[in-house]
Amino acid sequence: MGDEQNPFLPIANVGRIMKQILPPSAKVSKEAKETMQECVTEFISFVTSEASDKCRKGSRKTICGDDICWALGAVGLDNYAQAIVRYLHKYRVAALNQHKATTSSFEDKDEESDRSGEPSHQEDETTTPQ
Repeated sequence: MGDEQNPFLPIANVGRIMKQILPPSAKVSKEAKETMQECVTEFISFVTSEASDKCRKGSRKTICGDDICWALGAVGLDNYAQAIVRYLHKYRVAALNQHKATTSSFEDKDEESDRSGEPSHQEDETTTPQ
């Protein structure tokens, strides 16, 4: 039993998620957290298994976000699937914008360095120390 891994999400994370929806004065028992922990683990396993089957049939080894969205619909959770599709789209747009901003930031710094008159990173072959 020593080599066996705990397949559950950390109970502290489960409890934190549960408390987010409850009033500040509400308490959550250890039993409730453990029950939810088992349920969410089973849910994740179930949806992932569906997505994995789809990937296997398509001769793919990697499950992507679109596969999870499809699996949610396949198990009858269409409302969740639609919400996750919207979230995934927003996530991808934000990631793309972040990448563009980072790339643009590096380009702007190079342009500012060129305009400031400071030496560039390239060596100037025309100047030799005497």
